[in-house]
Amino acid sequence: METKKNRPVNTTITRNTELFSEGTNNIYETVAVLSKRSNQIASDMKRELHKKIEEFSSGIDTMDEIYENREQIEVVRHYEQLPKPTLQATQEYLNNEIYFRNPAKEDQNMQRLEAMENEAIAEGATEKKNEE
Repeated sequence: METKKNRPVNTTITRNTELFSEGTNNIYETVAVLSKRSNQIASDMKRELHKKIEEFSSGIDTMDEIYENREQIEVVRHYEQLPKPTLQATQEYLNNEIYFRNPAKEDQNMQRLEAMENEAIAEGATEKKNEE
């Protein structure tokens, strides 16, 4: 079972919203990033839990096996005690451990750069005509 040294706090705490808008300059975009990351964490945890539970399962379930499988119960309890995926995603974001990008913003920036380059080329051509 993978445990991290830097575990998030499992209680509710008040956070400064300005810290959340530093990376994206938009609190709503940050919430979207955190949502996507917490979904990734949750699906990874679910996959890992099912994998560990499958190790204990047998082809035929009897009532005795259901009540006597203490190891499986301990594994489930361990996963129940882990911090919620949203808390983990928040902690990762505040520690700058999440890589994210916004393709729409990148396209806008590329268009601005191209427009600036075209203006510079046009100004250069105008200056050449004026010199002649």
